[in-house]
Formats: sequence, C-alpha cells, structure tokens
Amino acid sequence: MKVETKKILDPDIDVVATCVRAPIFVGHAEAVNVEFESAISVAQARSALNSAPGVVVVDRRENGGYMTPVEAAGEDAVFVGRIRKDSTIEHGLSLWIVSDNLRKGAALNAVQIAEHLVENYL
Repeated sequence: MKVETKKILDPDIDVVATCVRAPIFVGHAEAVNVEFESAISVAQARSALNSAPGVVVVDRRENGGYMTPVEAAGEDAVFVGRIRKDSTIEHGLSLWIVSDNLRKGAALNAVQIAEHLVENYL
C-alpha cells in the first residue's frame, strides 16, 4: 500500500499502513485517516466524494449505515462511509472505504483508464 500510494499520488507523501487478511473471497476494506493542508469539514468531504466518478457515499449514522467488503462484491463502485473528523490531527478526516478488488484495481480499472485516454487524449 505504501509503495503504490507513493507511486500514484506523490513520492514524498507519508503513508502508514497495516494490512490485514480477512476470510472473504472478494473485497478490500480500508480504514483511512487523511491529513489535509487546510481545514475541511465532513460536509465538504462528503460533497466532494459524492461528485467523484465511481465513488458512492454510504454514510448513515445507524447500524448498517456503511458498506462492507461482502456487500461491495460484484459492484464497480468504491464505497466510502463513516466519514468523521479525526481529532488527533489539525486538518484530519477518517473514512471507511470498501470495494470489489477484482473489479476496482484489476480489469475494470484498466478498461476505465483506457476509456479516459481515448476520450481525452487519443
């Protein structure tokens, strides 16, 4: 995760990650804490994520108000929930993110990147 994040976003980005294996056939889940350069509210983050292509926000403050890897299986979207202020850092948020790793991060990603290149650059 650390190497891939640095390769995709910025080689100077700080990443701390712990990977855990869970007994499911398909899916990735991440508890992510992000520090921003300036203040961002939960509402601003939710709005930005809601407008991002391929992202679905499922963030209700109730039991079952967020997606699990099992529920994301077979879906193309990346699901984000449990968006909270991270009180341990000045401009931080915590997020819960799940996806079907066979669709997002494998074949579907390659197809979507190719489609984007054809539409915008080729």
